[in-house]
Amino acid sequence: MDVLAIHPSDNAIVATQHLTKGRRVIVGGRAVNLTQNIPAKHKFAARALAAGDSITMYGVTVGRAIEPIAEGARLTTGNVKHAAGAYRVRNAPYVWEPPSVTCWQDRTFLGYHRSDGQVGTANHWLVIPLVFCENRNVKMLRDAFECELGYAPKSAYRQQVADLVLRLRSGEDLTVQSELPPDVADVARVFKRVDGIRFLTHEGGCGCTRQDARGLCGLFAGYLHHPNVAGATVLSLGCENAQMIILQEEIHQRNPDFDKPVLFYEQQRWRSVHTLLSDAVERTFRALVEANRLRREPSPLNRLTIGLECGGSDGFSGLSANPAMGHASDLLVALGGRAILAEFPELCGVEQALIDRCVTKRTAARFADLMGAYASAAERSGSGFDMNPSPGNIRDGLLTDAMKSAGAARKGGTSPITAVLDYPEYAVTPGLNLLCTPGSDVESTTALAGAGAQVILFSTGMGTPTGNPAAQVVKISSNTSLKERLPDLIDVDAGGMISGIETMEDVGARILETIVQVASGRYVTQASRLRQYDFIPWKRGVSL
Repeated sequence: MDVLAIHPSDNAIVATQHLTKGRRVIVGGRAVNLTQNIPAKHKFAARALAAGDSITMYGVTVGRAIEPIAEGARLTTGNVKHAAGAYRVRNAPYVWEPPSVTCWQDRTFLGYHRSDGQVGTANHWLVIPLVFCENRNVKMLRDAFECELGYAPKSAYRQQVADLVLRLRSGEDLTVQSELPPDVADVARVFKRVDGIRFLTHEGGCGCTRQDARGLCGLFAGYLHHPNVAGATVLSLGCENAQMIILQEEIHQRNPDFDKPVLFYEQQRWRSVHTLLSDAVERTFRALVEANRLRREPSPLNRLTIGLECGGSDGFSGLSANPAMGHASDLLVALGGRAILAEFPELCGVEQALIDRCVTKRTAARFADLMGAYASAAERSGSGFDMNPSPGNIRDGLLTDAMKSAGAARKGGTSPITAVLDYPEYAVTPGLNLLCTPGSDVESTTALAGAGAQVILFSTGMGTPTGNPAAQVVKISSNTSLKERLPDLIDVDAGGMISGIETMEDVGARILETIVQVASGRYVTQASRLRQYDFIPWKRGVSL
């Protein structure tokens, strides 16, 4: 299979391998002669297009021709611009035929059961600052805990620097590169059933709008309420916009009966930084002793919530990794679980299809309102959704935001949309939820975890190390060459769908099996192996 027409109505055809000028290919039963070289992942015109004609992929408008394009010519940013179809809320009953889940019906995962009924796929303790002024203190606590408790391996790079210093002092020739030793643990992990202590830092909490301060507190409340979190140590300065009382209000909104241990420290109430940090070390250590008493127990798969994310996307992402993730999402939803699809700028152009999948008109209206408000805000800032594709996306065949979005939306499968959430709301409704976030990888994964996703599926076509401090991030490659080139970034390879050796159902089932293994603590994701715990809150307002 060297070309692919995703939908019968498409006039933009994907090259699955490099095609040379003059080659004759078959599209929809008719021959098309290529007038240019077409790199793998890129598109060509199935028929001659006039300036102003719509470019269609996945059965929807993904762009418009800005000049005449010959049949068999390559589509580029020079002859195509972003365009998307209009949308409106309408009463269109959606009929869904769920996939068979017979073989999954009795499966369980081994998780940490919380008092509120949630089940964690990990057992973490968080150390978080409500304001950037406390980042230094968070780092001091990290230095105190990580190595001594066996969570941080001895850095091979630190040892490498030490060896280079020794060689310099001994007069050795430094042009000969030294061998890099592997990371090794300094000590065995002290708390076997505390999977990690996560130390979050950020640049917000003060000098921002009151709305952003509350949004930050709401995000942190989601992390504290998160089933993967046993408790937390929270540091504040005392005078910032993101006040402790706001955090407590946001926690109460998510769980009025919240009973996890949270240690609050307001620096301006302490006589010195030393006394604050010493007390925080003592009390946090004692809390870790208690968190370590919890054990994994069986839980049905309907207690799982997965996030759906893509980053470093390429022209194959929408053909392999994303639809496979969508099938895994459909399987979990059919079992009674939750899935969360985010990145609203990357749903541009497929709004009508998503609106028509909403279970109620009110849900559809909220999605339309949030999309419209976000698009308008982006335009007022001088950066519309049409500017979303990155240089890497464009280089690998994603020419317009609508083209990128049509493939990105496939992460959400085909199930009905049961809820629409604004940032930083928490997902409570079984089924597919839509969450308003940016398309930025880390801002979006940060929000997905804040909405309660225990495991985040993350597709990539070019490779990205993104991880999260609360949720485990499973990386899925759109092409096999990426898995072979960067094996320490990828957990599941969906490239077999491009070569034709695997189906969407095959890869989707493998992804769900990986989720179960991750959720049970049997498989450590590559992002976790790299200790990649990225955290960037979404700042929606201006700085003041």
